[in-house]
Amino acid sequence: MGHPQPLQVRWIHGSESARQNTDPDLQVHWHDDATVILRQNKAINYEAPFLFLLFGDERALLLDTGAMADPALLPLRDTVDALVDQWLQRHPRPGYELLVLHTHSHGDHVARDGQFADRPDTTVVDAGHKSIHGFLGLTSDLDRPARLDLGGRVVDCIASPGHDAAAVTYFDDRTGFLLAGDTVYPGRLYVEDRVAFAQTIDRLVAFADTHPVTHVLGCHIEMSTTPGVDYPIRTTFQPDEPPLEMTVDQLRDVARALAEAGDRRGRHVFAHFVLHLDG
Repeated sequence: MGHPQPLQVRWIHGSESARQNTDPDLQVHWHDDATVILRQNKAINYEAPFLFLLFGDERALLLDTGAMADPALLPLRDTVDALVDQWLQRHPRPGYELLVLHTHSHGDHVARDGQFADRPDTTVVDAGHKSIHGFLGLTSDLDRPARLDLGGRVVDCIASPGHDAAAVTYFDDRTGFLLAGDTVYPGRLYVEDRVAFAQTIDRLVAFADTHPVTHVLGCHIEMSTTPGVDYPIRTTFQPDEPPLEMTVDQLRDVARALAEAGDRRGRHVFAHFVLHLDG
C-alpha cells in the first residue's frame, strides 16, 4: 500500500504549570465518522494515556479507561455517553451496546472501569489475563488472533505478552490501525519478559506483513522530536512531541533493537523509542 496519511491532529500536551492549564480533561478527535481517539489531560495525570472508541453497527468498543478513578477529576463516562449519543443521532438503532476492553492490565489503563459498572447495555471485561483471553477466545496458540465482530467492523485481537502478560494488540479493519497499547509507542518500552516481548514483536510484524496496517498506535507519547531524547518520567509539559502514529518499519526497528540489545539489561536508547529491559 502507499504511504498512509498522517493523523493531522495536534494533541494536548500539558502546560508549564497546573495554574496555566487550559486543556480539556479529555481531548476528543473524530478520526472518521465511526472512530474516536481520546487523550487525557497531562495536568490530571502525567501518563496522559490515549483511549480509543470504535463504533460498529451493533456495538461500540472502548479500549482502555485511562488513569485517575475519580469521576469528578475526569468524567470519562459522561464523555463516552455523549459520543455514543452523537453517533446514534447519525445512525439510530435500539439497544446499542458498549463493550469495554483493555490493551493491558496496568493501572493507568483501567482506573475508570468503575464508571461503566452500572451503564445499561454495557459489558466491562476485567483486564486480567484469564478474563480477557477467555472473553476474546484467545488460546495457548498465541500466533492465532481472535476476531471480534462489532457489526460490519471486525477487530483482530492478538495476544501480546512481554510488557504485561495480559496485553492484547487490536487491529481495526476499518482504519487499518494496529492498536498496540504499551507494547509499542514513541516512548519508553518497558519489557517485563524479554523472550515473550520479542515473540510478540515478531508476531506483530508478521501480522502487519499480511494485513493493511496504516498506523501503529500506542497509548502514550514520551519521546521528543529530537531523536533519542525522551521526556523525563512525570513530565507534565511536552511541547515538542512527535506524532502518536508509528509505522510498520518502526515496528521492525523494535525487533532489530531487541536483537542489538541482546542479553544486556537496562536502558537502550534508539531514535524513536527507548527499550527498558528488565526481564
